[in-house]
Parts: sequence; structure tokens; C-alpha cells
Amino acid sequence: MTAERRASPAWEVGEEVEALTLPPVTRLQLIKYAGASGDFNPIHTIDEAAEGAGLKGVIAHGMLTLATMGLLFSPYLEHGYVRHFRARFSGMVYVGDVLEIGGRVTGVEETEEGRLYAFDVFSRRGEDDVVATGEVGFLVYGDAP
Repeated sequence: MTAERRASPAWEVGEEVEALTLPPVTRLQLIKYAGASGDFNPIHTIDEAAEGAGLKGVIAHGMLTLATMGLLFSPYLEHGYVRHFRARFSGMVYVGDVLEIGGRVTGVEETEEGRLYAFDVFSRRGEDDVVATGEVGFLVYGDAP
């Protein structure tokens, strides 16, 4: 049995990317990310260190929050790649937080390599509690010669 190939994406400016609600952030997730990234700052894994820094508890790594926004594009990686990803953080993510990620197409450009789509993306807790925003350029490969 083989996996069915997904059709190449053809987004339109103004189109929203289907939002995803992620599972709650777990302490184990933060510990695994610390190991994978090499970021062992104790505010991400140890309650006493986080509280000593004036936080209400351990916080997720900013780059982990950024990476979760990239999950919006995972289903399309067989057709292209994330060419660039910029983010701004506006809130902290705590253990137990449930994040919603989503975005909207803001532009499209034909290049020699293929079609480059521009997206505004977000990560938030509820409608009005945005923790990160960003811009993503996703390139969909052109036809091979």
C-alpha cells in the first residue's frame, strides 16, 4: 500500500491556511526540545528557576513556538520548502497552554525555481491572545524541464 500523493498547492492571495489546534504543551515536550536544540536554560524545564526569574512557571522555548507554526506547511513539503521564516514573539507559552496556529496568503511571485507564496502566520491562545506572529515564504517547485 502506498501513500496517496497530495495535489500541488495553488493558494490565492487572501486565502486562509486551515488553522490547527495543537495538543497542550507538556513539560516532556520542553525537555525533549531542550535536548534536541541544546538550549538548557533552566527557565524552560525547572519550576524554581522560572519562578526565580519572575515567571509564573516554566516557559516554552521561543524557537519551539516558531517551529510549531511551521507545522502548517508540513503537508506540502513534497511539493516545495519553506524558503524563509521570520517571527516576532509577543507572549510566553506555558506548560498546559493550547495553541492554535494559522495564517493567510499575502502574496505570490513567479520565480525561476517555482511559485513563491508569502504568508502571515500566527500562534495564539484563544482569539485575542497572540503569542507569536511571523512571515513565511513557501516555494512550490515549478515543473521540471
